[in-house]
Amino acid sequence: MASPILSSNRQFAPDAAIDANASTISAADLGNLSTAPGAPSGTVADVFTYPGVILKTASLVVVAFLVAFPGYLYPNSLFAFGAMIGAAVIGLVLAFMRNTPPILAFLFAVLEGYALGAYSRIIELAYDVPGAALQALLATAVTFAVVLALYSSGKVRYTPKMQKFLLIGMVSYALFSLVNLLIMIFGGTEYGWGLRSDVTIMGIPLGILIGVFAVILACVSLIADFDFVENAVKSRQPAKLEWKAAFGITLTIVWLYLEFLRIIAIFGGRR
Repeated sequence: MASPILSSNRQFAPDAAIDANASTISAADLGNLSTAPGAPSGTVADVFTYPGVILKTASLVVVAFLVAFPGYLYPNSLFAFGAMIGAAVIGLVLAFMRNTPPILAFLFAVLEGYALGAYSRIIELAYDVPGAALQALLATAVTFAVVLALYSSGKVRYTPKMQKFLLIGMVSYALFSLVNLLIMIFGGTEYGWGLRSDVTIMGIPLGILIGVFAVILACVSLIADFDFVENAVKSRQPAKLEWKAAFGITLTIVWLYLEFLRIIAIFGGRR
């Protein structure tokens, strides 16, 4: 989901061009120099930094979270569908743009936030799973924190094998989702989740197994996102690319939340 957005930009690649003086400047040094009085414009103050990405990602997530409240409290399927389509269109536009205009990133967060809030409430009511949104939110936050901690500690790295797994897994997941969507639209399935709920393996709904697989994919995608951010910091890319990174990470977080919500709904709906 998010990782291809970052991986399609050479600035996030490990072999991106590195400034001649970058080898003697650590991430901490960059942060100190960028905030020092009289920092020269166009140099350290304008480079890609960890604090910059954190701040921009947090701002997008917070905006989406705040807008999700009215969507959750007053769900409207028509408005939610329109917001979802609008967010998808903006997401596709941003995915193919070299840089990410902040205004479009925030517009995406607003539309996606409302759609997620309304969608979450609709799912809770339709499948009688009260509190599913909160459970999915907590699961997403904990998973994100664990993946970030593992990556920061150096115990997990984005290896070539992991890259191949993510590519093959995402293509397979996309094809399955497309087929499942067609079945949901034209198949008239009982639970509305298509193959995810109508097919079981040893008594376990296929949707839960696919959901667990998707969560693993999303976690690998997060690792890839963190790796791309690290590469951009090391190669001292321009600060404007922080919005691209923030948008990519936000997309992965949204994907992770949706998968947790779907797992909870399928599991609860078959009690």
